[in-house]
Amino acid sequence: MNLQRYAFLDVFQENPDGTLSPRRLINVSGVTFGPDVTFSAGVAIGGIDFHKYKNRPIAAEDKEGALIIRGFFQE
Repeated sequence: MNLQRYAFLDVFQENPDGTLSPRRLINVSGVTFGPDVTFSAGVAIGGIDFHKYKNRPIAAEDKEGALIIRGFFQE
């Protein structure tokens, strides 16, 4: 597994209404979704509420056109 470090806001955009949307196709715990998905705080996708990890670096690998998120770096 070749994990890379990605800045949170390089993977997700924060929308004016406070929701998040992925900037590209991503996969989390087997759930794949893309930029057409928006989600609010408290909504868990693949078991993760991404709002709780906002601005933490993401550990992921780019595989077959999707960014597979494996976790978050501590900083």
